[in-house]
Parts: sequence; structure tokens; C-alpha cells
Amino acid sequence: MDTFVTFTILGLVLGSVYAIAASGLVLTYNTSGIFNFAHGAQAMLGAFVYWQLSVGWGVPTPIALLLVLGVFGPLMGLGLYVLIMRGLRDTAEVTKIVVTVSIMLGMLFLSQWFWHPEDPRTLRMFFGDDAAFSFFGATVHVHELLCLIAAVAIAVGLRLLFTRTRMGATMRGVVDDPDLLRLSGHNPERIAGFSWALSSMLAVLAGILITPISGGTLEANLLTLLVIDAFAAAMFGRLRSIPRTFVGALVLGLAGTYLLGYAPATWTWTSNLRVSLPMIALFVVLIVLPQDRLRGAAVRTRERYHVPSVRKAVGWAVALVVIVYLIRLLMVESAITTLTIGVCFAIVALSLTLLTGYAGEMNLAPLSFGAIATIVVYHVGITGTGLAQRLTIVGVILGVIVAALVGGLVALPALRLRGLYLALATMAFGVFLSNMVLRDTTEHELFGLRFSIFTGGTLVIPPLRVGPLDLADPTTFLMTVTAVFAVLGVALVALRNSGYGRRLTAMKDSPAASAMLGQSLVKLKLSVFVLSAGIAGLGGILMSSAMGSVSGESFTIVISLTLLMLTVVAGIGYVSGAFFGGVMAGVGFSVIMVSFTNLAKAQPDLEGLYLLLGNIAAVSPALIGIGVGHNPSGSVHQVVESYRTLRGAKPVLIGGAAVVAVAYVLALTGILDNWWFASITIVTVFLLPVIGEMLMPTAVLGSEEAARRRPVDPEVVGIDEPYGEGVIARVDRELGLPASLRPAAPATPAAGRCARPDAEIPSPTDTEPDKELTTHAVS
Repeated sequence: MDTFVTFTILGLVLGSVYAIAASGLVLTYNTSGIFNFAHGAQAMLGAFVYWQLSVGWGVPTPIALLLVLGVFGPLMGLGLYVLIMRGLRDTAEVTKIVVTVSIMLGMLFLSQWFWHPEDPRTLRMFFGDDAAFSFFGATVHVHELLCLIAAVAIAVGLRLLFTRTRMGATMRGVVDDPDLLRLSGHNPERIAGFSWALSSMLAVLAGILITPISGGTLEANLLTLLVIDAFAAAMFGRLRSIPRTFVGALVLGLAGTYLLGYAPATWTWTSNLRVSLPMIALFVVLIVLPQDRLRGAAVRTRERYHVPSVRKAVGWAVALVVIVYLIRLLMVESAITTLTIGVCFAIVALSLTLLTGYAGEMNLAPLSFGAIATIVVYHVGITGTGLAQRLTIVGVILGVIVAALVGGLVALPALRLRGLYLALATMAFGVFLSNMVLRDTTEHELFGLRFSIFTGGTLVIPPLRVGPLDLADPTTFLMTVTAVFAVLGVALVALRNSGYGRRLTAMKDSPAASAMLGQSLVKLKLSVFVLSAGIAGLGGILMSSAMGSVSGESFTIVISLTLLMLTVVAGIGYVSGAFFGGVMAGVGFSVIMVSFTNLAKAQPDLEGLYLLLGNIAAVSPALIGIGVGHNPSGSVHQVVESYRTLRGAKPVLIGGAAVVAVAYVLALTGILDNWWFASITIVTVFLLPVIGEMLMPTAVLGSEEAARRRPVDPEVVGIDEPYGEGVIARVDRELGLPASLRPAAPATPAAGRCARPDAEIPSPTDTEPDKELTTHAVS
């Protein structure tokens, strides 16, 4: 009886904290239509700030709580909405997800910047660990009782807020019809900002409460993922109902503690199952709950992608292989391996281009399918012993097939899911795989066979050998994976230009219209999931082989989310976007951070500056991801559009190519450092369109646009420059005249009538009495 009461109380306490965190998710989703993946990171950051105040600086606990919950938490939520979230209107679901994921990653990097992860930090329970009392033989801490009271009070308060107050009614109307709400005299932006502030405060409260319950240790990644478990509770209420969310949170808490207390001792995987339980519940809830109807009309978003022809794709594929080989000539052997890993990440990113960029479906855990293929190839695809071990092509093919089949199995129950729900389902699968499968290092016996899934916690994957092709040589490995990426990229472009690709696009734009035209959405979704998972599996095998050995940490959900974020930033609808996003996710920013760290050690006098730049480089991927809301089509699209205008300015293009070629020759001969060559190349690529506008404006902008942008000499207006509305405004700007002093333009005469030749334009002074009379009449 004592054991049952103990685990029941622990489950209720854990469920109450889940309920507090999940209530904040429901609040923001109801008022902005954005599911905040950064909710756990907000809880983590608030807990660290509370620790800094109460423990680090010795601020009394009540004052520290007041500052964190009353000031820091609300300001953090309000700042996120004002600076970022309200700019996400008219963007696709993947853009909203990526921006919130970027915020989550940014907060994680920020916490590691200010609070070094190797320094231990702990939070004690309120009133101390000794403040407890006995209840039916079980020990209940005052802190745990406060968690229960706070959860009940918040659930009741939010329920009353949404159903009994005018503010609650207006909060529900912010997402449904903000224009109608504005016409009724309310400010939707202010209401949504208040909701985000309140939600952030609840997240911070959950982070402060759950840390002492889970052991007291402050660890950024662990605390963020711990609060992410509240996603399942939020989905119990379908992101709408606070009471159902509260009940779902309690069910999760009780199920976890009962499993821990009553599972058979022979279950060696009980702790892994306990950690995975919220994600299992999330997946099941998403499958079971009824879904929205198919979208009938396409929602007009700001994403725009241009699909190249197959001939152009082949040309760019050949150019990519040549460019990578030329860059390889500048590298040392260790750098070659690093770039190889980046290209392998780019192959995984190609699976996102197919699934999300072309078909509009979501997958937040692409590396999970790479992990599955890696496990298969480790067990059945290695031949030889010692240093002579090699991967076999049969093993690689088998690993890809298994990854594709698992992708199909995951897609089968999720075929009726779309948008956010599908994203959460794939995230649940990824977290489950990391917690349940990749942590399973023990031996099992099945039908007399003894085996282990992730043997020893580390899998050693040797290079591939196919006939005379042996990838043990770093250069051969790099050029092979580059060629594989190029071939897959051309195949994806050809697929996109085929009838199958057009059907995928139709499904992405309007599922209802696609189904009405006789397309089988089930077959389309299932086939594209299988193809995408197979590509991710191939990339995962090559990545593991390039690394030499991999652990469960190589396939975590955080790395998958980073890959997705940088692919969207680069342009998820482009093969080139997958390349740049994958390379940056795999090696780009880590190389930059290591370089700054080495510079700090080499130059102690500038150590502080280099460490600062290294920390900025660590946070920069998240900052770039946050900015995708302003350019949802990606940076590749922006570069492509800017270079389209340079087609008529051949001298500028030739000059830019000459600058890069000269810099390459200087770097190849050792006169120029590789970093200088990379800097010159990047600056040239991004500044060339600007230089083209300056040197050849007519060829780049067109005659009309160039004439509009050309400075106007006020003395020649009316002589060499004809009058016009735009010309008059430019003259006023040249003369420094304020807009309020410009005379009103004469009304356009009605059709069939002639304007009076003696009509005069009234001066500003003459119009003042009329304005005054009009104002009085209206009032």
C-alpha cells in the first residue's frame, strides 16, 4: 500500500508539472496558431536564470521567484511574439516549425554560453528537501504539494479565463478572425502578445518546479527535452481544451511512475521505456484523435521555388563535382574527412527536399532513418576483420531497403496526419528511437539467438569497397559521396519534372483538389515517405562510415532539427539548398567554432575576442533560422533571383569569376591562406549582384527601373526630365521638402469629360478650412 501511494503521489506531481507546461502550449496555439517547439527551452532558460539569482547571487527565494516569473518570463514571451512570431503570418507550416525550432536551439546554445555545461548546478526543493510530511505511509514534500496546488489553480484559472471572461473570448478570436476582432474595437496584436507572455511565465514555472523533482541537476538538453514531454499532454486536449490537457498530463505522470514501480525485474529496458512513454503516448494520441478535413483550396504562402530543367541540373551536378575536387586540392587530409561528413549530411537533407520541399509532408527526424540503416549494415553488411574490414554493397542496399520499409511503416498510421500533427508524429518516432533503441546496449535472447541492437553503445562502421573502388582513401570517399549526391540531385529534379512530381505538387497545394481529380493520396504519401526514408538511410550509412564510429548521440533529435532548420534556411525546395544546409549542419559551424578556439589558444592576448566570436558562431545557426520568416523561400532562392538579373551584365559575371579564379590560384600556390580564399569567394558571390547594379544598372535592372532609381537634378525637371507624380516626389526629396507641404494632386477627370483649363490646385492654406469643416461634420 505504501508503495502504491508513493508512486501515485509521484505520478500526480510529475503530471501536474506536465499540465502547467502543456497549458502554456495550448495558450499560444489558441491565440497565434503557432505550436511553440521552443517551450521547453524557455522553461530551461527560466530555470537557469532562477538558479543564477537564488543560488549564484544569493537573492532571497521569494524575490528571485518574483523577478523570474513576474518579469523575465513574461518579457521573454512578449519579446518573442513582437520580434518574431507576429511576422510568421502567411508562411507555410514548415516555416513556423523551423522558426520555433531555431529559437529552441538558440536558447540551448545561449545557456551553454553563459552557464558552462561542465560546471555542476543544482536546484533544491522549496523550503528544503527536509520539509515533508507523511501521507498514508508515503513521504510528501512541501515542494510536491505546491506543484499540485499550482497545477490545479492554473487549470481552473485558465478554464475560467477562456469561458467566463471577455478577454478569453477575444483570445480565442485572435486566430479565428483577427480582422473581425479588430473591427470590434480590440487589438489582436496586444491580445496575442499577452498570451505569449503568460505562456512563457507558465513554461518558466514548470522548469523551476520540475528540476528538483527530476534530481535537481540543471542540464540544458535534459531539461528542454523533459518539458517537451508535455507535448503529449497538450495533444490530449487537441491544443484546445485545458481540462482534457490537465487529465492527459496526469495520465502520463501516473503511467510513468507505475511502470517504474511495477514493471517486472526481468525487463532490462524498463527505464528506457519509462523515458520513451510520453512520445509513445504522443504518437498514439495523434493517430487516434479525429483529424481536420482535407484542405479544399490552397493557402497562399510566401514560399516560391523555381524548378530547373533536367539539362540544367546535369550541368550543375558536373560543376559541383569539379568544384569539390578543386576545393579538395586546397585541403589537408583531416579537412577532407570533415567535408565528406558534411556532404553525407547533405544526402540526408535531400530526403527533406523530396518529402517537404516537393510533397509538403513533414519529417522532423530524418537522421533516425539513417540510424536504422546504420544498425542494419553493422550487423549484416561488414566483411573482413581488423583493419581489413569493409562494408559490402549488399549490406548497404539492405540497410537502405530496411530504412525505406520502416519509413513506410511509420507513414502507414500517419497517412491521415498533415502539417503540425504529422511533424509531431515523426518527432515522437525520432525521440522514441533515440531513447528506446539507440540506448539498448544489453544482450537479448529471442528463439535461442542472443543479440544486441546497439552493441556496446558504439558502432564501428568501416569504409565501403565495391570491386576496385575502395573508400578507405579520403579523396576517393569525398568524390564518391559528392557524385552520389549529384546523381541523386539530378534524379530528384527529373522526378519533380515528371508526372509523379506534378502529382506531389498538387497534393502539396491542395489535397482536396488532388483527391477530387482521382489521385490516390494514400499511395502518393506512402511512396514519397518510402523514397525519402531510403535516401536518409543511404546518407546515414555513408555518414557513419565517414565518421568511423557512431554512438546514439550521433542521431539525436536535436541534430535532426538542426539539419531541418538549416535546409529550410538554405531553401528546402532546391537540391542546392539541401547541399548547403547539409554541409553547414554537418561541419560548417562546428569548424568555425573550432577555428576560433584554436585562434584563442594561439593568441592569448586576443583570447576573449576569439571566444566571443566562437560563441556567436555557435548561436548564429539559430539566429539565421529565426530570420527565415522574412525570407521563407530560403537564401538559395534569394541568390538565384539576384543572379537572374545579371544575365545581361556579362562583364560583371566574368569579372567576379576572374576574382575567384585569381584567389584560388593564390591559395593553391600558398600565397593566400585558405580562410582568405573562402572569405573572398563568399564576399564576391553575395556582392556581385550589388556591384552589377552599380556598374551596369540598365543591363541589370532594366531601363525603366534604372531611370526610376537614377538621381534627379531639380534644375532639369520640366526641360530634359518630364513631369510626373514620381518625379515630383523625388524632387521634393532632393530639395528636402516634407511630404506634408506637397500640394494635393488634381482629381482625375471623369471619363468623357474635359478638365477645366482654368482649374487651379488649391494651396495647403486654402484647404485647411475645408478639412476643419469636414472633420466637424463627421464628428
